[in-house]
Formats: sequence, C-alpha cells, structure tokens
Amino acid sequence: MVTILSLGHDVLICLGALSLANREFSLQVLAALLTVIGFSVNDRIVMYDRLREIQSRTMPKGVTFAQQVNLAVNQTLSRTVLTVATVAMSGAMLFLFGGESLQGFGFVVLVGALTGTTSTVYVAGALDVDWSAWADRRRGSRPGPGGPARTRRTAAPGPAAS
Repeated sequence: MVTILSLGHDVLICLGALSLANREFSLQVLAALLTVIGFSVNDRIVMYDRLREIQSRTMPKGVTFAQQVNLAVNQTLSRTVLTVATVAMSGAMLFLFGGESLQGFGFVVLVGALTGTTSTVYVAGALDVDWSAWADRRRGSRPGPGGPARTRRTAAPGPAAS
C-alpha cells in the first residue's frame, strides 16, 4: 500500500510539473508517465529487497524497524544516485535535442526520475515506518526487535478430519 501511495506521489508531481510548464498531455507524455512508474517500481523493489535481506540476517537486539529501513536506504543510495543520473541525462538530452515530438517525453522523464528517487529515499521508507507503527498501535501490539509485529493469517479451522 505504501508503494502505491508513493507511486501516486510521483505521478502527481509529474502532472503538476506539466501543468506548471503549460505543456500538453499527449501519448508521448503518457508513455513517459508509465516509464516513470516503471523506474519508481524498480527503485522500490531494490530498496525493499535490501530491507528483506537485512531482516533475514541476525540483527542485534534493540534494532528497530526504522533503523532497518534507514540501513536499507543507505545501502542502496549509491546505486540509486547513479541510476537516476543516467536516466536524468537521457531525459535532459531528449528534452533539449529530441525535437518537438519528444520534448514532452524528455520533460516528464527528467522530472519523474528526480521525484521518483526523492520519493524512494525520503517518502516510501518513512511512510512504511509510519504505516507499520500505526498498524502496530491499532493491533495493540508492540514491535519487537526485528521490526513491527507481523501477524500471520491462518486458515479458519475446518471440520475435524475423521
């Protein structure tokens, strides 16, 4: 759910930038928005995969879920910065030299790469920590040292086997 909210954040920022720049919405812009969504999903997959790896390790007692998310973001930050630099350069070149038909695409990819990375680093992890803390408070449980209390859903008991 958190990832979907942060993806919506990325798309809304791109649409707002289009509106502020007084650019038209075309099929190329739609393709660029889908490209930005794909880029952002990939960024989040990398971060959450690193978080999964961190959680599977034996962590010292007292390490909170927020600290684990922070560690995952810090470990993937250099890769994320290099990737966004490459995508932003490509978007800038399309915007500057792509001609009239590709300027909208380049503009949205450039804005989307920057906002997608910002939301991966600053928004998605923080929302996940806050969402987990809210869910723990709602359940009335306290997070353990490995992170928020995750409850497993079990199947409803069926009729006894004879």
